Amino acid sequence: MTQVKHVQSGASSFWESLRIYQDRRMAKIALLGFISGFPWVLIGSALSLWLKEDGLSRSTIGWAGLVFGVYAVNFLWAPLVDRVQIPFLSDRLGRRRAWIVSLQLIILLGLVIWSFSDPAANLAIVISVALMIAIASATQDISVDALRIEQVGEDEGNVMAAGAAVAVVGWWTGFKLGGAATLFLAQWFEQAGVVDYWQATFLVLGLVIVASNLALMFVPEAKHRISFTTKGQTLPGSNASTGHLQFLKRLCAWLADTLVAPLLSFFRRNGIPIALAVLGFIFLFKIGEAFLGRMSIVFYKEIGFSKNDIAVYSKGLGWVTTVAFTILGGLFAVRAGLVRAMFLAGFLMAATNLLFSLLAWSGKSEALFAFAVVMDDLTGAFATVTFVAFISMLVDRSYTATQYALLASIGTAGRTLFASSSGAMVDWLNGDWGLFFIITAAMVTPSLVCLWMIRHRLAAMLAGVEVSRLGKQGSAPP
Repeated sequence: MTQVKHVQSGASSFWESLRIYQDRRMAKIALLGFISGFPWVLIGSALSLWLKEDGLSRSTIGWAGLVFGVYAVNFLWAPLVDRVQIPFLSDRLGRRRAWIVSLQLIILLGLVIWSFSDPAANLAIVISVALMIAIASATQDISVDALRIEQVGEDEGNVMAAGAAVAVVGWWTGFKLGGAATLFLAQWFEQAGVVDYWQATFLVLGLVIVASNLALMFVPEAKHRISFTTKGQTLPGSNASTGHLQFLKRLCAWLADTLVAPLLSFFRRNGIPIALAVLGFIFLFKIGEAFLGRMSIVFYKEIGFSKNDIAVYSKGLGWVTTVAFTILGGLFAVRAGLVRAMFLAGFLMAATNLLFSLLAWSGKSEALFAFAVVMDDLTGAFATVTFVAFISMLVDRSYTATQYALLASIGTAGRTLFASSSGAMVDWLNGDWGLFFIITAAMVTPSLVCLWMIRHRLAAMLAGVEVSRLGKQGSAPP
């Protein structure tokens, strides 16, 4: 009887965990994820295939991925996004939404410029626009992530983990379904006889940007809370009559308040050894996945798959898998613990990369392609939601945007700076895709070693954060 009660209690607990996703805030968080993920279609899958079909080399396509490097340094201007208001828009839309709308308009402008560009004749212009889109996207992510985190209360740890899962679902929806729509559209224009079919595709994709901005108006924004050591300061140089010495003092104080203080807060909150180990893990964790992702669409094209094939298997089927296992991954992260979940995610990422080696050796096989994509998206979704939840739990709410942007940027730095050489590596291997994917599988090892060294202290620290929050809830009046 005791065992039956235990099983019933476990089942009840599972369904109670699942009810978290019924929270109305989850739909708004999913939208924010979509807005964040869609630009990656433009400078990722679409740009790579556009360059490939225009005859550019693997190395060129790989190095074009350096534009993603701006995601690794967006924390440098996160304090400005936290404090500076957009004229006219901030008063009407709120600080976060005003920034997002403004940057979405820049992305829209980039699509218009691309619609009149030819990468074979004007590669510099195409890459410059890609950099412009990347900068706008990386900057809007600062406000998107902060707005997402601020939808959830500080004492709602389980909701935060579920919100991270939903944000990842939204991101992958923007990236996967947005990518599928992009490839289907490009294939349709090509079959219809449109010579510049990619340019026509980019014009149509501008409508997605417009629709996203309209939907953003339904996401509420609370009053922004910032904690600084010196209150009431304005940005340096706001007073024209201030002398040079006074200007320098204001500049130093402003930098200390907006950049140094959030960084010191992270080390003080977690301790120097844990903080350094966490940063090392974040930097190394998804490098292998990034190498695979950067060259995947080129690989699919080289072994004979069409844009429609890639859209169906890599994007459409991949989206279904990603959504399902992101939600399950969020539940697993809540119930099993983030540290354990990250170990599992690392091992699974390495294992699934090896499936692409099998695909490379077997040649074009739709069944193996579908299986490899499903497994890769399954592990990728699980790894991402665990990663996002892990970072979100470490953020100090006094510096939400800056600290989250800093941690996310460190992870992006490892992926973008190294993965940009992926095309050159394939060329160096003389097109041996099977060996390339084996190397990517081994790349997760250093991060797991780093995590293993601090696993006990990290688990205790995260448990302490949760206990502290539960204590606050328990001390509140009924």
